Amino acid sequence: MIHRRDLLVGGIVFLATLGARAAVDEAKTIGPCVYDWTKVSPRKTEVGEVRFFFRGPTKTLEELEVHVTTLDPGKASHPPHKHPNEEMVIIREGTVEALVDGEWKRVGPGSVIFNASNVLHGLRNVGDAPATYHVINWKSDRIPKE
Repeated sequence: MIHRRDLLVGGIVFLATLGARAAVDEAKTIGPCVYDWTKVSPRKTEVGEVRFFFRGPTKTLEELEVHVTTLDPGKASHPPHKHPNEEMVIIREGTVEALVDGEWKRVGPGSVIFNASNVLHGLRNVGDAPATYHVINWKSDRIPKE
């Protein structure tokens, strides 16, 4: 037989578990922060290098990711592809071509590229010097299925 005391203890344990879970989830959420460029070490890749700043949930997004890629001259980040999430690319230095709506478009420093959901896109360094760009990639509850 279940007693009222057993229900009370069970309820307290249940609420404590929910509270602990919320605290863990909150701890993993990206909050206000500053990332110093000079303290984010680059990692060599086959096509240049990459600096990973952060990747994780925020209060309004399932995931927010920021990294910076530097492409060697004549290199592409990867073959043209598509994915359900959206992303923005901001060119820091160099000259690149971006595949946008089926057409390669040449852009330079300060340019912004928006890669829409499930649309084929790509990026390649067409200059004679390294090209560096910031990638801001996000996922929300509104992402369509592939």
